[in-house]
Amino acid sequence: MNGASHSLGQQVFQKIREDILNGTYSRGKELKEKPIGEELGVSRTPVREALRQLELEGLITIIPNKGAFVVGFSGQDIRDIYEMRLALEVLCAKRAALSADKIQIEMMEEILYLADFHLNKGHMEQMMGLDDKFHGILYEAGGSKMLEHALKDYHHYLSRARKISLADSKRAHQSNQEHWKILEAVKDRNTKKVEQAVNLHISRAIQNMETSGGREHG
Repeated sequence: MNGASHSLGQQVFQKIREDILNGTYSRGKELKEKPIGEELGVSRTPVREALRQLELEGLITIIPNKGAFVVGFSGQDIRDIYEMRLALEVLCAKRAALSADKIQIEMMEEILYLADFHLNKGHMEQMMGLDDKFHGILYEAGGSKMLEHALKDYHHYLSRARKISLADSKRAHQSNQEHWKILEAVKDRNTKKVEQAVNLHISRAIQNMETSGGREHG
């Protein structure tokens, strides 16, 4: 398979994965190569490649002579991802406390000021985007490409649960205050403080997920 075809397969994979994670394709939905290819304007080959990759990630199951079906996530799957993210995010944030540069800190600060503004206006969609940006810069500031890649994947997998969670104005305000605590610890270069702040942030996210209807995913 040439590079262009492989790249196209990755694009199709990303699109289908996003549709599974945001609930467009629900649990049990059959994913048919031809309709998906027609919708995305590609041949069956990149769709088939994408479906194989999605099966490797456990998001779908391919049953011979029957088809490909969405598996999605259970509540336990989501909790497991949150707990794995917690372990890695603590490590990343502690590194960020030691290595974040002035520009990264200023960018995170600006994001949180903007988030406060949009929260006060009730702009929850903007808040979601700013939440992603804050964590993205924090991951970059950790200085490890491997950690950054893994954490961005976990963050992406939890997109639907986070969207449900952040739709709650009270939780959204609380979440942004927790971000301020994380940033304060990074600015202070205090690894113990940043560990405590990240633990609090993600532990509360797990608690909120369990009571906000985020039990089932996909």
